[in-house]
Amino acid sequence: MALPEPQSVPQRGSLTPDQLRALMPALTHKTYFNYGGQGPLPTPSLEAISEAFATIQELGPFTSALWPWLETLTSRLRRSLAASCGVPTHRLALTENVSSGCVLPLWGLPWEPGDQILISDCEHHGVVAACTELARRQGLQLGRFGVKTLVGGNGASAPEAALDALERALTPSTRLVVLSHLLWNTGVEMPIPAVAERLAAHPRRPWLLVDAAQSFGSLPIGPAAGAADIYAFTGHKWACGPEGLGGVALSERVLEQASPTLIGWRNLRQETDEHGGWHPDGRRFEVATSCVPLVAGLLHSLELLEQVGPIERRLELIKEPSGRLWRGLQDAAGVKPVLEAPPTAGLVSFHVEGHDPTAVVKALGERGLWIRSLEQPACLRACTHLTTTEGEVDHLLEALASL
Repeated sequence: MALPEPQSVPQRGSLTPDQLRALMPALTHKTYFNYGGQGPLPTPSLEAISEAFATIQELGPFTSALWPWLETLTSRLRRSLAASCGVPTHRLALTENVSSGCVLPLWGLPWEPGDQILISDCEHHGVVAACTELARRQGLQLGRFGVKTLVGGNGASAPEAALDALERALTPSTRLVVLSHLLWNTGVEMPIPAVAERLAAHPRRPWLLVDAAQSFGSLPIGPAAGAADIYAFTGHKWACGPEGLGGVALSERVLEQASPTLIGWRNLRQETDEHGGWHPDGRRFEVATSCVPLVAGLLHSLELLEQVGPIERRLELIKEPSGRLWRGLQDAAGVKPVLEAPPTAGLVSFHVEGHDPTAVVKALGERGLWIRSLEQPACLRACTHLTTTEGEVDHLLEALASL
């Protein structure tokens, strides 16, 4: 069995959004707005996963012929993800999801009792719960700063207000700040490089942990990923890859300071080293056996997206339907968007007056329209991707009007 060829550069512009959409069976016979929960997997990516499983069995699942094939495949993905993050490959660890990308390095940092973890009020409950348990075990303080209400009417107000809110919440004991790149509930983009610059001026230089679940695959992430200490993302949302595979970009100082927390053979520089000879790079936070065929699927999805265009062009395509939806919601009776300015990406949250959000989701689902409800703040969320059509947006607006 031949080894994978070195990754070729996809020809940008060779695939249209409609052609990509046609490769996604999940978009057939339904109107889908849940890309922020899970993106549809293109058929070629599913086929790449199946082919990888077959290759493993043909080479032998534990043979000397297999290891070069596995290493070539995973190295291709590591290089691709590192390039998206704008970091060298040694700062990139492969993970199963955003949670593991956040928690594994976070729990390995050198904490001292009394250190403060400062968390925005728009973080996902999984990350908040991990920080809460870490604080309980290590005797840390928890603090909050408010970004939930930052939905201002011009492009500069929300980032500036976020920095102001952070400034007011910082204390001499602040050791870590937790802030998402694109807020999963309101859709506001946070000024991660500016936040990192502010923290660098703090006497203790707090670490910056960024949940990038909604930004990877939807925004250019290089400046933010390069500025953060922990920038954790997944491939199964906006990148339209398989669930169970993601990555985390780590700063040089995290690589210097953090120890592994969940220990397995992949942490070790040499597999037979029982005394903790850890990898000096991001692999220190890769634990043990993972589902390698998923690598082939995510690689294929990333290449398909690149064939549509670079991330800057794809963001323009994402914003066209999200802007159309936001403007339509402005004109809909009894409906109010959360944002007072057009979205900077594909997340559009809104309220329907007099209706319980979960009931709205159920009613729309019965019509083949799929959005989701959120609890904090209590609202509805529809996500548009470059595969979203004008007709789908209009269909959603008409269905909301009929409620």
